Amino acid sequence: MDVLVYLIPVSLLLGGGALAAFLWSLRSGQYEDMDGAANRILFDDDSPLPDRAPPKRDDT
Repeated sequence: MDVLVYLIPVSLLLGGGALAAFLWSLRSGQYEDMDGAANRILFDDDSPLPDRAPPKRDDT
């Protein structure tokens, strides 16, 4: 029974941490666009990806 003295506060802290993480995700806009990600997979984007290499300099 003495172990309950430790387990109850630990479980309350873990639950409070999970609640805090959920509230943070709500406030930061993680759930704003629920339809966008679901519809984005349906569209085929055939345009090529932009070149990410830095432009070459001509030092002549």
